[in-house]
Amino acid sequence: MKIRLVNAGVFTPVEDLKAALTAPAEGFYWIDADTDDLALLQPVFGLHDLAVEDCLSEEEQRPKIEIYENHYFIVVNSIRFDDEEIFLRALNIFLGRHFIITVTKQKINELRAVKPILWEQEVSEPDRFLYLLVDLVVDNYFLVGDRIEDKIEKLEEDILVHTKRSHLSEIIGLRSEILWLKKMLGPQKEVINVLNKKDLRLIDDQLQKYFSDIYENAVKISENFDTFRELMGNLREAYQSSIANRANEIMRVFTAITTIFIPLTLITGIYGMNFENMPEIHTEYGYFIVLGIMLTLGLGMFYLFRKKDWI
Repeated sequence: MKIRLVNAGVFTPVEDLKAALTAPAEGFYWIDADTDDLALLQPVFGLHDLAVEDCLSEEEQRPKIEIYENHYFIVVNSIRFDDEEIFLRALNIFLGRHFIITVTKQKINELRAVKPILWEQEVSEPDRFLYLLVDLVVDNYFLVGDRIEDKIEKLEEDILVHTKRSHLSEIIGLRSEILWLKKMLGPQKEVINVLNKKDLRLIDDQLQKYFSDIYENAVKISENFDTFRELMGNLREAYQSSIANRANEIMRVFTAITTIFIPLTLITGIYGMNFENMPEIHTEYGYFIVLGIMLTLGLGMFYLFRKKDWI
């Protein structure tokens, strides 16, 4: 657990947790903690039992905002994409009048990225810290969306150039990830809408208007993932069409080869009959003549099929 006094974007480490109980003359306290620290934090700051229980829960947390007497409890999902799987990591935030507590189970990049922004903008209020942090979380969805779009385009090119059976599992996996993300984006969008529109005494009225920009971005992200879902459906159709075309091409080649060998089989079948009195059976060069006829017939049919683009 790290306790910092933040004033005009400058961080001052604080050793005594109880010092954060009293509002500082200037600035606010930022406590960056993990779930193990909640046992110490709850009695000191009077964190609500249900909020603490949500932080400790092993189940996947849906984004939400809960308003208590002396603090707000906000859950937003940070996103991460490693080209194989999409991860959502819950960022639990307790917002008070003079403090903000962030509780996470894993490292979240936005908490590290927000530090230079706090210094650059000389932030001294916890509600503004909340705004900047949520803004970073939402902006990161755009970056992940761009990478998903690139992956879809690359997958489409690979399918058109050379379809593989492994492409189907990639399509199904990525589509399920997108549907899952779309499901989680709805509650997160509503949380931001509450921060934008609801009368919240711990958030300055002037600052609250800025959350409307974040909400618009959240709506755009949701629309982007709707588009991704449609693209994945088109990609699956393209895969199935490509597989069907390959099967047709293979069948066409097999049919052409079979057609070429039918007359050759007929000739060899006739000359394979065991009769003594057959035409040309005693011809000195009959064997080579028949082979020549068969070769000429086979090559002629092959040329004809190639000319008509049948093989």
